Amino acid sequence: MAAASDEALLAGVAAGDPAAARTFVRRYQQRVFGLALTILHDRQAAEDVAQEAFVRIWRHAGAFDARRGNVPPWVLTITRNAALDALRLRRAVPVDPEVAAGLAPPAAGRGPADEVELGFDVDRVRRLLAELPAEQRDAVLLAAFHGRTAAEIAASEAIPLGTAKTRIRTGLRKLRDRLAEEAAR
Repeated sequence: MAAASDEALLAGVAAGDPAAARTFVRRYQQRVFGLALTILHDRQAAEDVAQEAFVRIWRHAGAFDARRGNVPPWVLTITRNAALDALRLRRAVPVDPEVAAGLAPPAAGRGPADEVELGFDVDRVRRLLAELPAEQRDAVLLAAFHGRTAAEIAASEAIPLGTAKTRIRTGLRKLRDRLAEEAAR
């Protein structure tokens, strides 16, 4: 008996056939895991991504169109996207504002007086950041120093997107208002 084609197995997966799903996973598990491991360099994370890739394949199996391409590239594209999503969502550790300020190179054309004034500004921002509630401070640091989007922060913190946006917006508003208060004195 000839082995079922990838397309036939995928159609079986879409129809909910457990035997087709089992055969499909066995056929692709090494390639999926291998690609995830190549991207992530972490065995546990690669296992998680491989599982996520197969879940996505199962969910979208009915949408596969053989006229647009073959099954292997489709499967590996889903795996690659899942692995890249996992890379983006790895929780970043907020950087201490003092460390972050030390990483910024001095701007060209600045004199010693400018550097001293900048040092005062950095100290003021550092102090005001420390006064923020931890959730707002972490969200602001992730957004400002790590370039994270609100969606990435929401995913890494396991909070709703709206909550992440509110924490960033409220934290930045408090910083702005406090800086303005201090400048008016």
